[in-house]
Amino acid sequence: MKNNKSSFKFVVIITLFLVALIVALVVINNNRTDSNQGTTLDKQPPIDGQPTIGDTDAPVTVVEFGDFKCPSCKAWGETIYPQLVSDYVDTGKVKFSFINVLFHGEESELASLAAESVYKQNPDAYWEFHKALFKEQPSEDHHSSWVTTEKINEVAGRLSGIDTDKLNAAIESNSEMNEVNKDTELVTEFDVQLTPTIMVNETMIEDPFDYEAIKDAIDNALEEM
Repeated sequence: MKNNKSSFKFVVIITLFLVALIVALVVINNNRTDSNQGTTLDKQPPIDGQPTIGDTDAPVTVVEFGDFKCPSCKAWGETIYPQLVSDYVDTGKVKFSFINVLFHGEESELASLAAESVYKQNPDAYWEFHKALFKEQPSEDHHSSWVTTEKINEVAGRLSGIDTDKLNAAIESNSEMNEVNKDTELVTEFDVQLTPTIMVNETMIEDPFDYEAIKDAIDNALEEM
């Protein structure tokens, strides 16, 4: 009889130990997932008036804080962005928006002003201009001065739907500088320290090139809907 009781206690202890171990592993895994994804803030960047692609009713918003002079932003746009569009934007799950960052000074400002001016003139032409301007970024000597009015005209002139005379007038008059300044305020408000910075709703992704972390953040947000 004593042996049976001892065996029963042993089984109970082992069972409790296994349950505790499973719970601990789940907690560790969840914490690791959150850590890989990044930091969750108390709100997400507003995208009203920002260049945006995807279904306006898409349940999840992904925002890139980017700089046209930033080599990493160009690399992100050529590698991660197409995957994101294919997996989530084209399927109606995500809408994607771009917010200008001026970490590289006057050239960043000029590029952002030009992009905002194109967007104001013809929103449908914005993303082609956006892509084409990034493509002009030198693959070497990233610090060279390549963002000029002449380069902007060259890029815009190759694309349909952009009136270069109107674009030049908008740049010269700084007519869309308020939009650029609004972006700068968002960069400060969300304490953006590097480009690209990627946010999935309220979550700021730790490593913008970790596509699995981006996917996890999107999938988690979709599950919470």
